[in-house]
Amino acid sequence: MKLICSKTNLLKGVTIVSKAVPSKTTMSILECILIDASANEIKLTANDMELGIETRIEGEILEKGVIAVDAKVFTEIVRKLPDNNITIESKNNFQISITCEKAHFNISGKSGEDFSYLPYIEKTDFLTLSQFTLKEVIRQTIFSIADNDNNKLMTGELFEIHENQLKVVSLDGHRISIRKIELKENYQDRKVVVPGKSLQEISKILSGETDEEVRIFFTNNHIVFEFDTTTVVSRLIEGEYFKINQMLSNDYETKFVINKKELLNCIDRATLLVKEGDKKPIIFRISDDNMEININSQLGSMKEEIDIEKEGKDIMIGFNPKFLIEALRVIDDENITIYMVNPKAPCYIRDEEQQYIYLILPVNFNTAVN
Repeated sequence: MKLICSKTNLLKGVTIVSKAVPSKTTMSILECILIDASANEIKLTANDMELGIETRIEGEILEKGVIAVDAKVFTEIVRKLPDNNITIESKNNFQISITCEKAHFNISGKSGEDFSYLPYIEKTDFLTLSQFTLKEVIRQTIFSIADNDNNKLMTGELFEIHENQLKVVSLDGHRISIRKIELKENYQDRKVVVPGKSLQEISKILSGETDEEVRIFFTNNHIVFEFDTTTVVSRLIEGEYFKINQMLSNDYETKFVINKKELLNCIDRATLLVKEGDKKPIIFRISDDNMEININSQLGSMKEEIDIEKEGKDIMIGFNPKFLIEALRVIDDENITIYMVNPKAPCYIRDEEQQYIYLILPVNFNTAVN
């Protein structure tokens, strides 16, 4: 195999597929990127058996062939070569030469035949979204997946399609995040659970342009995202997702409207007094036209008032400040509405159309707050 391509194109392609190279594996072939120039295009592929990424790059194929190369070494070499055309040539003994201007590397490769290609997916059943929408939906929900494998389903996100609506849900036992997106047309109903890791990597690759589209394909075991010159295949998480509708309620005893930025900044200031790992709650005292925010920790105490528009009962309730901050950061509205029932029931942050819903469980606190 022999090919020539620009450093810019090669580095972009290598950076994209590297996201599917496992950090730890007992199979050395999975630590490789496959360079496939066996047809009339150059394809780069990486696959950790859960997530596979393939991208096409522009270049000139002088001799067709396929070779697997260690991803870490290859990426670092490409990154540090001059900004010019790079020639890659592989010999029969899987030795690879990489040349750019006066720099010349020789490294060992592996047979492309040993590489785990992406599974073949029949691409018939798909929906279309803008890259911007998909990137935003992931950003607005991914923070509330569980970060451990105690319950595998909690490490993924539910993608539920009903007619012309896509609903994306994540939860970790302390909170639930829901985003609903109106699609341009009706689709077949389906529910799949996509690994959070896959969605995080896809989000990094997406350009986020509103006029660039993503096509999403489904099978019983996989979900496929196609955009630009890249294809991402992720294995789905098996199992029945939680019955979210049974966890949600429209009942409330207290409802108030507050400026989102003001609330976020106030909680941010309060957390200056919380050491990392400390689980001190932030306390809301809600009365007729204002909310008093308190925090007490070993470092000191803080009290601040914010104007609100309130309906219903006064309430005092405590929260993990991190959960509030992460939800508030991804809401774009200037003013938000928060619904509460009592100090032990979940609070809801949601818009009128319920295009977004953030449920956060309160925490117990000492009632002797200063």
